[in-house]
Amino acid sequence: MTESTIQTVSEFTPEQESVLSIVIPAHNEEGCIASTVEALYAKLSEEKIAHEILVINDNSKDTTEAILQGLQKTIPSLRYINNRPPNGFGFAVRAGLASFKGDVVAVYMADASDRPEDLVQYWRTLWAKEVDCVFGNRWAKGARVVDYPQHKLLINRVANVFIATLMGTRYYDSTNAFKMYRRHVIEGIQPLLSHHFNLTIELPLKSLVRGYSYAVVPNDWINRKTGVSKLKIQEMGSRYLFILLYCLLEKLLSRGDYHRFKYEKQLEAARVFEEGTGAVQLSTPPVSAPR
Repeated sequence: MTESTIQTVSEFTPEQESVLSIVIPAHNEEGCIASTVEALYAKLSEEKIAHEILVINDNSKDTTEAILQGLQKTIPSLRYINNRPPNGFGFAVRAGLASFKGDVVAVYMADASDRPEDLVQYWRTLWAKEVDCVFGNRWAKGARVVDYPQHKLLINRVANVFIATLMGTRYYDSTNAFKMYRRHVIEGIQPLLSHHFNLTIELPLKSLVRGYSYAVVPNDWINRKTGVSKLKIQEMGSRYLFILLYCLLEKLLSRGDYHRFKYEKQLEAARVFEEGTGAVQLSTPPVSAPR
């Protein structure tokens, strides 16, 4: 899976032969990480979806790592890595995106705010609609939101409408971290810049700007029952705006230099050249670890 491939939808690895990786960033989540991982494993096993559960232990000071070590004894698809400093949500997710082994990857929250049933729906939608990405919308018809903090609700809706309007998209939940991508999308949207929760908008906006297809499905969101949210709104406003403007400038000024089709043509041309000269076959640039 390290060699470059110019894939069309018809050339994707079939669903029954594909592996789903679930990247879970976790910082001091001793109160919920066990139930989150156990629920995921049970549902994915029931649905017979080949998978790996990859937890990124983000410099936890509690017993999160010890719990993960215990879970590995009964959950064979679980592995975890310790994210060395610098730490933060963006760094942790990027470490997971540099380390996952599957054909498809989903970002999933450790606090059980996301549901395994919705993850399965994402997976089925990815294959049924033959798209590159699946994005959740917590505010769409059919979604259920439980105990969303009132002081964040207005900010969330205004921010997401602003993002959609500025970027010219009809997707209104870009800040929703729970999304799914095929491997070639993660390779195609490098380099990733975000250190914090602004990664939640960098991933989908770059995917849209660079021409990857997507589907939107309603997903539930349930507020955490234990632990403390790591999102600090007062610290994130300028960081979200920076990434939003970065993606907008790429859309307006890059003349398609990073668009998937131009990128794929460049890879194909380079591979043909390398094969013609007898050199080693070109490999896709690796997804770099966030340092």
